[in-house]
Amino acid sequence: MYDWAEFRHFRYLLAILEKQGFRAAAEDLRTAQPNLSVQARQFQENASIRLYRKTKSGRIRITETGMAFMTLARFLLETRQEVIDTLMALERGELGSLHLGYTSLADPILFRDLCALQKEIAPACQIRLSHGDTVQLGKEVLERSLDAALVTLPIEHPDLRVELLRSDRLVCCLRRDDPLAIKLAIKPHDLQERLSVLFHPDRHPEAHERLLELFTDAGIQIREYSCATHPSELQSLVREGYGIALLREGTTLDDVLTTRPVAGVSWTVDMAIIYRRDTHSKSLPLLVKRLKRNLGLSRVQGSPSRVSNGHATSTAMRRLPQPEKTVSTQLNLLDAMEGKRGKCA
Repeated sequence: MYDWAEFRHFRYLLAILEKQGFRAAAEDLRTAQPNLSVQARQFQENASIRLYRKTKSGRIRITETGMAFMTLARFLLETRQEVIDTLMALERGELGSLHLGYTSLADPILFRDLCALQKEIAPACQIRLSHGDTVQLGKEVLERSLDAALVTLPIEHPDLRVELLRSDRLVCCLRRDDPLAIKLAIKPHDLQERLSVLFHPDRHPEAHERLLELFTDAGIQIREYSCATHPSELQSLVREGYGIALLREGTTLDDVLTTRPVAGVSWTVDMAIIYRRDTHSKSLPLLVKRLKRNLGLSRVQGSPSRVSNGHATSTAMRRLPQPEKTVSTQLNLLDAMEGKRGKCA
Protein backbone atom coordinates (compact mmCIF):
# COMPACT_ATOMS: atom_id res chain seq x y z
CA MET A 1 0.00 0.00 0.00
CA TYR A 2 2.86 2.36 0.79
CA ASP A 3 5.45 1.09 -1.68
CA TRP A 4 6.71 4.63 -2.19
CA ALA A 5 8.01 4.67 1.41
CA GLU A 6 11.56 3.30 1.67
CA PHE A 7 13.97 3.00 4.57
CA ARG A 8 16.08 5.81 3.14
CA HIS A 9 13.16 8.20 3.56
CA PHE A 10 13.01 7.47 7.25
CA ARG A 11 16.78 7.74 7.60
CA TYR A 12 16.89 11.04 5.70
CA LEU A 13 13.97 12.66 7.49
CA LEU A 14 15.18 11.49 10.88
CA ALA A 15 18.53 13.16 10.24
CA ILE A 16 16.81 16.38 9.14
CA LEU A 17 14.71 16.48 12.29
CA GLU A 18 17.55 15.52 14.63
CA LYS A 19 19.94 18.08 13.10
CA GLN A 20 17.12 20.63 12.76
CA GLY A 21 18.30 21.59 9.30
CA PHE A 22 19.15 20.30 5.82
CA ARG A 23 22.80 21.33 5.60
CA ALA A 24 23.88 19.53 8.77
CA ALA A 25 21.77 16.49 7.84
CA ALA A 26 23.27 16.33 4.32
CA GLU A 27 26.78 16.47 5.76
CA ASP A 28 25.99 13.75 8.26
CA LEU A 29 24.44 11.52 5.58
CA ARG A 30 27.11 12.39 3.01
CA THR A 31 24.58 13.28 0.36
CA ALA A 32 23.70 16.42 -1.60
CA GLN A 33 21.37 18.88 0.09
CA PRO A 34 19.05 19.21 -2.99
CA ASN A 35 18.59 15.42 -3.04
CA LEU A 36 17.70 15.49 0.63
CA SER A 37 15.12 18.22 0.06
CA VAL A 38 13.49 16.30 -2.78
CA GLN A 39 13.25 13.08 -0.77
CA ALA A 40 11.78 14.89 2.24
CA ARG A 41 9.20 16.73 0.16
CA GLN A 42 8.11 13.62 -1.76
CA PHE A 43 7.63 11.59 1.41
CA GLN A 44 5.51 14.25 3.10
CA GLU A 45 3.41 14.80 -0.01
CA ASN A 46 2.76 11.09 -0.50
CA ALA A 47 1.84 10.63 3.17
CA SER A 48 -0.08 13.94 3.36
CA ILE A 49 1.74 14.92 6.55
CA ARG A 50 3.83 17.86 7.72
CA LEU A 51 6.86 16.96 9.81
CA TYR A 52 8.40 20.43 10.11
CA ARG A 53 8.01 24.05 9.12
CA LYS A 54 10.85 26.23 7.89
CA THR A 55 11.64 29.47 9.70
CA LYS A 56 12.92 32.66 8.11
CA SER A 57 16.39 31.87 9.41
CA GLY A 58 16.46 28.63 7.43
CA ARG A 59 16.10 26.44 10.48
CA ILE A 60 13.15 24.08 10.88
CA ARG A 61 10.50 23.86 13.54
CA ILE A 62 9.35 20.29 14.22
CA THR A 63 5.59 19.68 14.28
CA GLU A 64 3.77 17.38 16.66
CA THR A 65 3.62 14.78 13.88
CA GLY A 66 7.34 15.27 13.38
CA MET A 67 8.03 14.51 17.04
CA ALA A 68 6.10 11.25 16.72
CA PHE A 69 7.93 10.49 13.47
CA MET A 70 11.31 10.67 15.23
CA THR A 71 10.32 8.04 17.78
CA LEU A 72 8.71 5.74 15.20
CA ALA A 73 11.51 6.13 12.66
CA ARG A 74 14.13 5.16 15.24
CA PHE A 75 12.05 2.12 16.14
CA LEU A 76 11.63 1.15 12.47
CA LEU A 77 15.32 1.50 11.63
CA GLU A 78 16.34 -0.32 14.81
CA THR A 79 13.97 -3.17 13.97
CA ARG A 80 15.36 -3.37 10.43
CA GLN A 81 18.83 -3.85 11.88
CA GLU A 82 17.60 -6.50 14.29
CA VAL A 83 15.82 -8.41 11.50
CA ILE A 84 18.96 -8.46 9.37
CA ASP A 85 21.14 -9.46 12.34
CA THR A 86 18.77 -12.36 13.06
CA LEU A 87 18.75 -13.56 9.45
CA MET A 88 22.54 -13.42 9.25
CA ALA A 89 22.84 -15.32 12.54
CA LEU A 90 20.47 -18.01 11.20
CA GLU A 91 22.48 -18.34 8.01
CA ARG A 92 25.73 -18.72 9.98
CA GLY A 93 24.17 -21.35 12.26
CA GLU A 94 24.45 -19.18 15.37
CA LEU A 95 20.88 -19.79 16.55
CA GLY A 96 21.14 -23.51 17.17
CA SER A 97 20.26 -23.23 20.85
CA LEU A 98 18.92 -20.74 23.36
CA HIS A 99 19.25 -21.17 27.12
CA LEU A 100 16.37 -19.41 28.91
CA GLY A 101 15.68 -19.08 32.61
CA TYR A 102 12.52 -18.17 34.46
CA THR A 103 11.37 -17.69 38.01
CA SER A 104 8.40 -19.63 39.37
CA LEU A 105 6.83 -16.30 40.27
CA ALA A 106 6.46 -15.30 36.62
CA ASP A 107 3.42 -16.17 34.56
CA PRO A 108 4.11 -19.61 32.96
CA ILE A 109 1.86 -18.74 30.01
CA LEU A 110 4.00 -15.72 29.25
CA PHE A 111 7.10 -17.89 29.28
CA ARG A 112 5.50 -20.43 26.94
CA ASP A 113 4.60 -17.59 24.56
CA LEU A 114 8.23 -16.46 24.65
CA CYS A 115 9.46 -19.93 23.71
CA ALA A 116 6.84 -20.30 20.97
CA LEU A 117 7.86 -17.01 19.35
CA GLN A 118 11.51 -18.07 19.40
CA LYS A 119 10.51 -21.27 17.60
CA GLU A 120 8.74 -19.22 14.94
CA ILE A 121 11.88 -17.17 14.34
CA ALA A 122 14.26 -20.16 14.47
CA PRO A 123 12.32 -23.47 14.16
CA ALA A 124 15.44 -25.60 14.55
CA CYS A 125 16.58 -23.79 17.70
CA GLN A 126 16.91 -26.03 20.76
CA ILE A 127 15.52 -24.22 23.80
CA ARG A 128 16.99 -25.25 27.14
CA LEU A 129 15.36 -24.14 30.39
CA SER A 130 16.49 -23.27 33.90
CA HIS A 131 14.45 -22.36 37.00
CA GLY A 132 15.60 -20.04 39.74
CA ASP A 133 15.07 -16.84 41.69
CA THR A 134 15.55 -13.44 40.10
CA VAL A 135 18.89 -12.80 41.80
CA GLN A 136 20.24 -16.21 40.78
CA LEU A 137 19.00 -15.90 37.18
CA GLY A 138 20.46 -12.42 36.86
CA LYS A 139 23.84 -13.74 37.96
CA GLU A 140 23.68 -16.58 35.44
CA VAL A 141 22.81 -14.17 32.62
CA LEU A 142 25.76 -11.97 33.58
CA GLU A 143 28.04 -15.02 33.66
CA ARG A 144 26.69 -16.02 30.19
CA SER A 145 25.48 -19.43 31.36
CA LEU A 146 21.99 -18.18 30.40
CA ASP A 147 21.11 -16.22 27.26
CA ALA A 148 18.10 -14.54 28.86
CA ALA A 149 15.63 -14.96 31.72
CA LEU A 150 12.04 -14.06 32.54
CA VAL A 151 12.11 -12.52 36.00
CA THR A 152 10.18 -10.27 38.33
CA LEU A 153 11.48 -6.82 39.17
CA PRO A 154 13.35 -5.05 40.59
CA ILE A 155 16.69 -6.08 39.16
CA GLU A 156 19.38 -3.61 38.14
CA HIS A 157 22.87 -3.97 36.71
CA PRO A 158 24.67 -1.76 34.17
CA ASP A 159 25.47 -4.79 32.00
CA LEU A 160 21.88 -6.02 31.89
CA ARG A 161 19.18 -4.92 29.50
CA VAL A 162 15.84 -5.10 31.33
CA GLU A 163 12.73 -5.13 29.14
CA LEU A 164 9.45 -4.75 31.02
CA LEU A 165 6.79 -7.06 29.61
CA ARG A 166 3.77 -6.82 31.88
CA SER A 167 2.42 -5.63 35.22
CA ASP A 168 -0.27 -7.60 37.09
CA ARG A 169 -2.19 -6.52 40.15
CA LEU A 170 -1.52 -8.12 43.51
CA VAL A 171 -4.69 -9.43 45.17
CA CYS A 172 -5.52 -11.13 48.46
CA CYS A 173 -5.69 -14.92 48.38
CA LEU A 174 -8.03 -16.32 51.04
CA ARG A 175 -10.33 -19.24 51.72
CA ARG A 176 -13.83 -19.05 50.24
CA ASP A 177 -15.31 -19.55 53.72
CA ASP A 178 -13.29 -16.66 55.18
CA PRO A 179 -15.62 -13.90 56.49
CA LEU A 180 -13.71 -11.35 54.39
CA ALA A 181 -14.61 -13.25 51.21
CA ILE A 182 -18.08 -11.70 51.22
CA LYS A 183 -16.54 -8.29 50.50
CA LEU A 184 -15.94 -7.04 46.96
CA ALA A 185 -12.64 -5.51 48.10
CA ILE A 186 -10.65 -5.83 51.31
CA LYS A 187 -9.56 -2.70 53.14
CA PRO A 188 -5.94 -2.55 54.33
CA HIS A 189 -6.93 -2.37 58.01
CA ASP A 190 -8.79 -5.69 57.57
CA LEU A 191 -5.45 -7.31 56.78
CA GLN A 192 -3.86 -6.41 60.10
CA GLU A 193 -2.91 -9.69 61.82
CA ARG A 194 -4.52 -11.56 58.87
CA LEU A 195 -1.86 -11.07 56.19
CA SER A 196 0.31 -13.81 57.63
CA VAL A 197 1.40 -16.05 54.75
CA LEU A 198 4.45 -14.59 53.02
CA PHE A 199 7.09 -15.62 50.56
CA HIS A 200 10.52 -16.10 52.03
CA PRO A 201 12.53 -12.84 51.95
CA ASP A 202 15.58 -14.59 50.51
CA ARG A 203 13.66 -15.18 47.30
CA HIS A 204 14.10 -11.51 46.36
CA PRO A 205 15.40 -9.21 49.13
CA GLU A 206 14.94 -5.93 47.22
CA ALA A 207 11.36 -6.73 46.29
CA HIS A 208 10.70 -7.82 49.85
CA GLU A 209 11.90 -4.50 51.23
CA ARG A 210 9.77 -2.60 48.74
CA LEU A 211 6.64 -4.50 49.69
CA LEU A 212 7.28 -3.88 53.37
CA GLU A 213 7.38 -0.16 52.61
CA LEU A 214 4.03 -0.42 50.87
CA PHE A 215 2.56 -2.31 53.80
CA THR A 216 3.76 0.40 56.18
CA ASP A 217 2.30 3.13 53.96
CA ALA A 218 -1.04 1.29 54.04
CA GLY A 219 -0.93 0.98 57.84
CA ILE A 220 -0.26 -2.77 57.87
CA GLN A 221 2.29 -4.11 60.34
CA ILE A 222 3.63 -7.62 59.73
CA ARG A 223 4.94 -9.44 62.79
CA GLU A 224 4.56 -13.23 62.79
CA TYR A 225 3.89 -15.21 59.65
CA SER A 226 4.33 -18.47 57.79
CA CYS A 227 6.81 -18.66 54.91
CA ALA A 228 6.45 -20.13 51.41
CA THR A 229 9.07 -20.57 48.69
CA HIS A 230 6.72 -21.33 45.78
CA PRO A 231 3.22 -20.13 44.77
CA SER A 232 1.83 -23.64 45.26
CA GLU A 233 3.18 -23.69 48.83
CA LEU A 234 1.63 -20.29 49.46
CA GLN A 235 -1.80 -21.54 48.37
CA SER A 236 -1.38 -24.66 50.48
CA LEU A 237 -0.73 -22.58 53.62
CA VAL A 238 -3.76 -20.39 52.94
CA ARG A 239 -5.91 -23.45 52.29
CA GLU A 240 -4.83 -24.98 55.61
CA GLY A 241 -5.87 -21.86 57.51
CA TYR A 242 -2.57 -20.14 58.24
CA GLY A 243 -3.81 -16.75 57.04
CA ILE A 244 -4.22 -14.51 54.00
CA ALA A 245 -1.54 -14.07 51.32
CA LEU A 246 -0.90 -11.83 48.33
CA LEU A 247 -0.95 -13.39 44.89
CA ARG A 248 -0.64 -12.31 41.27
CA GLU A 249 -4.08 -11.69 39.81
CA GLY A 250 -4.94 -14.38 37.27
CA THR A 251 -3.04 -17.17 39.03
CA THR A 252 -4.84 -20.53 38.85
CA LEU A 253 -6.36 -21.17 42.28
CA ASP A 254 -7.16 -24.18 44.42
CA ASP A 255 -10.92 -24.89 44.49
CA VAL A 256 -11.33 -23.80 48.12
CA LEU A 257 -9.58 -20.45 47.56
CA THR A 258 -10.63 -17.13 46.07
CA THR A 259 -9.10 -13.69 45.59
CA ARG A 260 -10.15 -10.12 46.40
CA PRO A 261 -8.49 -6.80 45.50
CA VAL A 262 -7.10 -4.53 48.19
CA ALA A 263 -9.07 -1.28 48.29
CA GLY A 264 -7.23 2.00 47.83
CA VAL A 265 -3.84 0.62 46.74
CA SER A 266 -2.18 -0.21 43.43
CA TRP A 267 0.29 -2.99 44.18
CA THR A 268 1.63 -4.79 41.12
CA VAL A 269 3.92 -7.64 40.13
CA ASP A 270 6.17 -6.60 37.23
CA MET A 271 7.60 -9.16 34.82
CA ALA A 272 10.58 -8.50 32.56
CA ILE A 273 13.03 -10.31 30.33
CA ILE A 274 16.72 -9.68 30.96
CA TYR A 275 19.79 -10.29 28.81
CA ARG A 276 23.30 -8.91 28.49
CA ARG A 277 23.72 -5.60 26.71
CA ASP A 278 27.03 -6.43 25.05
CA THR A 279 26.80 -10.08 24.03
CA HIS A 280 23.45 -11.75 23.44
CA SER A 281 21.69 -13.99 20.96
CA LYS A 282 20.95 -11.96 17.82
CA SER A 283 17.32 -13.04 17.90
CA LEU A 284 16.59 -11.68 21.40
CA PRO A 285 15.83 -8.00 20.60
CA LEU A 286 13.46 -9.05 17.82
CA LEU A 287 11.92 -11.72 20.04
CA VAL A 288 11.19 -9.17 22.76
CA LYS A 289 9.61 -6.74 20.28
CA ARG A 290 7.29 -9.45 18.97
CA LEU A 291 6.29 -10.50 22.48
CA LYS A 292 5.57 -6.90 23.48
CA ARG A 293 3.47 -6.44 20.37
CA ASN A 294 1.43 -9.53 21.20
CA LEU A 295 0.93 -8.35 24.77
CA GLY A 296 -0.21 -4.96 23.51
CA LEU A 297 -2.87 -6.61 21.37
CA SER A 298 -4.15 -8.88 24.15
CA ARG A 299 -3.63 -7.08 27.41
CA VAL A 300 -4.29 -9.15 30.50
CA GLN A 301 -7.54 -8.25 32.14
CA GLY A 302 -7.17 -6.63 35.53
CA SER A 303 -3.67 -5.28 35.00
CA PRO A 304 -3.96 -1.76 36.38
CA SER A 305 -0.93 -0.20 34.74
CA ARG A 306 2.37 -0.81 33.07
CA VAL A 307 5.29 0.20 35.22
CA SER A 308 8.36 1.76 33.71
CA ASN A 309 11.83 0.65 34.71
CA GLY A 310 15.11 2.51 34.51
CA HIS A 311 16.62 -0.19 32.34
CA ALA A 312 13.72 -0.62 29.94
CA THR A 313 14.95 0.73 26.61
CA SER A 314 12.29 -0.14 24.06
CA THR A 315 9.57 2.41 23.28
CA ALA A 316 7.48 -0.06 21.36
CA MET A 317 5.14 -0.82 24.25
CA ARG A 318 2.60 1.78 25.28
CA ARG A 319 2.81 2.59 28.97
CA LEU A 320 -0.10 3.97 30.88
CA PRO A 321 0.09 6.43 33.78
CA GLN A 322 0.92 4.66 37.00
CA PRO A 323 0.63 5.36 40.68
CA GLU A 324 3.81 6.35 42.45
CA LYS A 325 3.86 3.30 44.69
CA THR A 326 3.89 -0.08 43.03
CA VAL A 327 5.38 -3.43 43.88
CA SER A 328 7.97 -4.20 41.30
CA THR A 329 7.40 -7.78 40.40
CA GLN A 330 6.14 -11.12 41.10
CA LEU A 331 9.25 -11.57 42.99
CA ASN A 332 8.03 -8.65 44.89
CA LEU A 333 5.18 -10.80 45.68
CA LEU A 334 7.25 -13.49 47.11
CA ASP A 335 9.80 -11.49 48.85
CA ALA A 336 7.78 -8.62 49.91
CA MET A 337 5.20 -10.57 51.61
CA GLU A 338 7.35 -11.12 54.61
CA GLY A 339 7.57 -8.86 57.50
CA LYS A 340 10.86 -7.13 57.93
CA ARG A 341 11.28 -8.57 61.38
CA GLY A 342 8.84 -11.38 61.05
CA LYS A 343 9.36 -14.88 62.26
CA CYS A 344 8.86 -17.88 60.02
CA ALA A 345 6.40 -20.31 61.48
